[in-house]
Amino acid sequence: MTLSRRVPAVAVVVALGCGTVISASRFDRRAPAPLRAAPGAPAPARFTRSQEPPRRSVPELPPRYALRGEDGLVRAYEFILDSRFDQVDSELRRACGPAPPEACNVLDATALWWRIQLDPENHGLDAAFSASVERAIRTAEAWTDRAPQDAEAWFYLGGAYGARVQWRVLRGEKVAAARDGKQIKEAMERAIELEPGLDDAYFGLGMYKYYADVAPAAARFLRFLLLLPGGDRKEGLREMLRARSRGRLVQGEADFQLHVIYLWYERQTRRAIELLRGLQARYPGNPLYLASIAQIQDVYDHDIIASLETWRALLAAAREQRANNAALAEVQARLGAARMLEAVCLTDDAIEQLKAVTALKPQAPYSSLALAYLRLGEAHDRVGARSAALSAYKSALSAVPALDPYDVRGQAAEHLRRGPDARAADAYRLSLEGWRRLEKNDLPGATAALERAVTLNAQDPVARYRLGRVLQARRDDVAALAQFDLSIRNGRTCPAPILGNAHLEAARLHERLGHKDDALSAYRIASTLFGAAEDTRSTAARALARLTAR
Repeated sequence: MTLSRRVPAVAVVVALGCGTVISASRFDRRAPAPLRAAPGAPAPARFTRSQEPPRRSVPELPPRYALRGEDGLVRAYEFILDSRFDQVDSELRRACGPAPPEACNVLDATALWWRIQLDPENHGLDAAFSASVERAIRTAEAWTDRAPQDAEAWFYLGGAYGARVQWRVLRGEKVAAARDGKQIKEAMERAIELEPGLDDAYFGLGMYKYYADVAPAAARFLRFLLLLPGGDRKEGLREMLRARSRGRLVQGEADFQLHVIYLWYERQTRRAIELLRGLQARYPGNPLYLASIAQIQDVYDHDIIASLETWRALLAAAREQRANNAALAEVQARLGAARMLEAVCLTDDAIEQLKAVTALKPQAPYSSLALAYLRLGEAHDRVGARSAALSAYKSALSAVPALDPYDVRGQAAEHLRRGPDARAADAYRLSLEGWRRLEKNDLPGATAALERAVTLNAQDPVARYRLGRVLQARRDDVAALAQFDLSIRNGRTCPAPILGNAHLEAARLHERLGHKDDALSAYRIASTLFGAAEDTRSTAARALARLTAR
């Protein structure tokens, strides 16, 4: 799977360097996801919130321990979570005094870490982050030496190591990250031993226990070699939920990290999205949450239409300056939207988004300009515009930065050497042209273009669906149904939203023609098809209920 690389922030741990690491790009995801189902497969069973580990009978919890200067620290952390980095320094200056300076050092490193998370392939902040986090660790260790009985000293020491472990995992330093994980566990255990009511500390400890238990076999062997303690998945999740409900400093961070756990390991996709939507509501300025939702909708729910709408929502927020880091958010959103538009064979709209990115000449996210040119070249090739494609590939090569995380150089060079199949590209262009003519109610022009498209590529399910819609508009129900059936027959290569619509329209025609059993079957498939648009599924479900009741 390739969502953006996410690792815990303050007071959290990545056990053995194999915790919440997700791949780098929020705007160019090509690899398959572990839970991705094939188009046309029935929707997988949904997990519910009731699947959280059962609560055992436990003694009454001690009174919650309030951190010194807690209100100011919480406020500063909220600025971080909202991506308002230009105001974090002033908030930390206001918080320090009531709060220990070591706490502010940890949050300073945390702010830099969250900035890195917005553009993880960019190493430009690495030196500043390294200096900040080393200072946080050094000052917290000195505090524990001065006051070994102070629970907060140990809590912030664990938090400082927590900030560094995430960065080390991101940069591939897994053995060093594993050693940091052990330091976090020991520091948080000591903090809790000294002050059992320090609920925020349970999050870092719970993260270690959880990931140490779910770590793959190779990581467990590494744990054995490094003499690292084992874990407990259920107890770890229970402790994280305790910190989320009773702690104050790590509440927002807890929601973000828990969404990864529910997504990857608990397989509760809806719960993961709920947590992200909650974060988006509380911290609407941070583009990370909408970007993460869009990728989950694509990669896990296989819901291209929902993902497209989320990318568009992020684009609107960026364009209206409702998102902080608006320039970066706009580029991410346009690249994400372009990918979804390509997925439903609306390449002309994708080209518009990609051209908008290249016109911006963005510096962030890292390598986004080179990537936009590469995808623009591929889009032009798809519609048979080889000259425009060649120009875009050459621009991509010129824009590739020092590091090339998406192998733009290799892909562009290969595309320059080898062009697309001209017949397939012509068929694709005609299919898209026919669809656009249908949208303008030009039925003769749409018919001519789509009939030519299916002549050139008889197995194209998208062109067959589009031709069916044209024939449907011409009231030729029998011929339209034949085209929808051909589209469905080639459903393995059909984008799920289009396949779902093919089943829905076929069901409507069967019902109109008096084929009740066939209509019921088609409505049933359309109502449950994994990856079909929500509107398609709900419309089919209502029709199914109506027809069944007759």
